[in-house]
Amino acid sequence: MDMNKMMKQMQEMQAQMVKAQEELANETVEASAGGGVVTVKATGALEIVEVKIAPEAIDPDDPDLLADMILAAVNEALRSAQGLAESKLGSAMGGLGGGLGLPGL
Repeated sequence: MDMNKMMKQMQEMQAQMVKAQEELANETVEASAGGGVVTVKATGALEIVEVKIAPEAIDPDDPDLLADMILAAVNEALRSAQGLAESKLGSAMGGLGGGLGLPGL
Protein backbone atom coordinates (compact mmCIF):
# COMPACT_ATOMS: atom_id res chain seq x y z
CA MET A 1 0.00 0.00 0.00
CA ASP A 2 1.41 3.36 -1.08
CA MET A 3 0.95 5.86 1.77
CA ASN A 4 1.86 8.85 -0.42
CA LYS A 5 -0.83 7.91 -2.92
CA MET A 6 -3.37 7.46 -0.13
CA MET A 7 -2.48 10.84 1.40
CA LYS A 8 -2.84 12.52 -1.99
CA GLN A 9 -6.26 10.92 -2.47
CA MET A 10 -7.37 12.11 0.97
CA GLN A 11 -6.23 15.67 0.20
CA GLU A 12 -8.12 15.59 -3.09
CA MET A 13 -11.22 14.32 -1.33
CA GLN A 14 -10.93 17.06 1.29
CA ALA A 15 -10.65 19.71 -1.45
CA GLN A 16 -13.75 18.27 -3.14
CA MET A 17 -15.63 18.40 0.16
CA VAL A 18 -14.73 22.05 0.74
CA LYS A 19 -15.84 22.92 -2.79
CA ALA A 20 -19.11 21.00 -2.39
CA GLN A 21 -19.84 22.75 0.94
CA GLU A 22 -19.21 26.16 -0.64
CA GLU A 23 -21.54 25.29 -3.52
CA LEU A 24 -24.23 24.12 -1.09
CA ALA A 25 -24.21 27.45 0.71
CA ASN A 26 -25.16 29.10 -2.61
CA GLU A 27 -27.87 26.65 -3.67
CA THR A 28 -31.45 26.96 -2.46
CA VAL A 29 -34.51 24.77 -2.30
CA GLU A 30 -38.09 25.90 -1.84
CA ALA A 31 -41.05 24.25 -0.16
CA SER A 32 -44.62 25.35 0.39
CA ALA A 33 -47.66 24.49 2.47
CA GLY A 34 -51.33 25.33 2.42
CA GLY A 35 -51.53 25.24 -1.34
CA GLY A 36 -48.67 27.68 -1.67
CA VAL A 37 -49.81 30.35 0.79
CA VAL A 38 -46.67 29.73 2.85
CA THR A 39 -43.33 29.26 1.10
CA VAL A 40 -39.90 28.74 2.63
CA LYS A 41 -36.47 28.82 1.02
CA ALA A 42 -33.43 27.10 2.53
CA THR A 43 -29.83 26.75 1.43
CA GLY A 44 -28.08 23.45 0.91
CA ALA A 45 -26.21 24.36 4.10
CA LEU A 46 -29.54 23.88 5.97
CA GLU A 47 -30.12 27.58 6.63
CA ILE A 48 -33.59 29.13 6.22
CA VAL A 49 -33.15 32.25 4.10
CA GLU A 50 -36.72 33.30 3.28
CA VAL A 51 -40.28 32.83 4.51
CA LYS A 52 -43.22 34.22 2.52
CA ILE A 53 -46.76 34.29 3.83
CA ALA A 54 -49.65 35.27 1.57
CA PRO A 55 -52.03 37.79 3.18
CA GLU A 56 -54.95 35.35 2.86
CA ALA A 57 -53.10 32.92 5.16
CA ILE A 58 -53.31 35.35 8.05
CA ASP A 59 -56.54 34.62 9.89
CA PRO A 60 -56.60 36.33 13.30
CA ASP A 61 -59.21 33.81 14.43
CA ASP A 62 -56.97 30.82 13.62
CA PRO A 63 -53.29 31.57 14.29
CA ASP A 64 -52.62 27.86 14.89
CA LEU A 65 -53.37 27.02 11.27
CA LEU A 66 -50.77 29.55 10.09
CA ALA A 67 -48.23 28.21 12.57
CA ASP A 68 -48.85 24.66 11.32
CA MET A 69 -48.39 25.72 7.70
CA ILE A 70 -45.14 27.50 8.54
CA LEU A 71 -43.82 24.45 10.39
CA ALA A 72 -44.78 22.16 7.52
CA ALA A 73 -43.07 24.37 4.93
CA VAL A 74 -39.92 24.81 7.05
CA ASN A 75 -39.62 21.09 7.72
CA GLU A 76 -40.11 20.23 4.05
CA ALA A 77 -37.54 22.86 2.99
CA LEU A 78 -35.03 21.43 5.47
CA ARG A 79 -35.67 17.88 4.23
CA SER A 80 -35.11 19.04 0.65
CA ALA A 81 -31.96 20.94 1.62
CA GLN A 82 -30.64 17.91 3.48
CA GLY A 83 -31.32 15.71 0.45
CA LEU A 84 -29.41 18.18 -1.71
CA ALA A 85 -26.52 18.20 0.77
CA GLU A 86 -26.44 14.41 0.96
CA SER A 87 -26.32 14.04 -2.80
CA LYS A 88 -23.66 16.71 -3.31
CA LEU A 89 -21.46 15.76 -0.35
CA GLY A 90 -21.97 12.05 -0.94
CA SER A 91 -20.67 12.37 -4.48
CA ALA A 92 -17.71 14.43 -3.24
CA MET A 93 -16.91 11.62 -0.80
CA GLY A 94 -16.89 9.10 -3.60
CA GLY A 95 -19.48 6.98 -1.82
CA LEU A 96 -17.55 6.71 1.45
CA GLY A 97 -20.56 7.92 3.43
CA GLY A 98 -20.66 9.11 7.05
CA GLY A 99 -18.62 11.36 9.24
CA LEU A 100 -19.83 14.62 7.69
CA GLY A 101 -21.73 15.85 10.71
CA LEU A 102 -25.05 15.90 8.81
CA PRO A 103 -27.89 13.77 10.11
CA GLY A 104 -28.57 10.88 7.80
CA LEU A 105 -25.14 10.85 6.16
